[in-house]
Amino acid sequence: MRKLGHILGVEAMSLYRHVANKDDILDGMVGLVMTEIELPAATEPWGQAVRRSAISAHEALLRHPWACSLMMMVPIGRAARAARTRYMDALLASLRRAGLTPDLTYRAYHVLDSHVLGFTLWQIGHQFASEGDVSVAANFVEELPSDQYPDLALHIEQHGQPGHDDEFEFGLDLVIDGLTRMMEGQ
Repeated sequence: MRKLGHILGVEAMSLYRHVANKDDILDGMVGLVMTEIELPAATEPWGQAVRRSAISAHEALLRHPWACSLMMMVPIGRAARAARTRYMDALLASLRRAGLTPDLTYRAYHVLDSHVLGFTLWQIGHQFASEGDVSVAANFVEELPSDQYPDLALHIEQHGQPGHDDEFEFGLDLVIDGLTRMMEGQ
């Protein structure tokens, strides 16, 4: 709070007139990030609406790399909970409108949410690693006995090549395609 007060040019104690504590500030910040996420539109086919919303969530969380881990912390405060509740309900409603059973809706929601949050955390971790210390990755590649690990060597070689920057959407499309097939089999 002292650091924030210093940045804002006020005494830390004056901040307490507006917020109860640091958690209130973090909660408000996460709540604002959540409002950047486009909710699934009821007017669109469910797959398109869910896809657009998931991409929007992923992009919002990449713009604010600190927010993803805070969203997963329990308990979140009132502001974040209200924004997250709107998002969750809109996503669940979109899945139900598509005709998913209650059980499949439950499962689909968790798979979609874990793809958005999990992939985003994975991507943020890799961005920090690549931005932070390039020598770690370079040393790993140099020291990797590629004759013993040919598949890993090829995989590492593919990183950064054109056509390998859409993994989030690739996974999302797999989830949506799988759900579509499951709905057809109901």
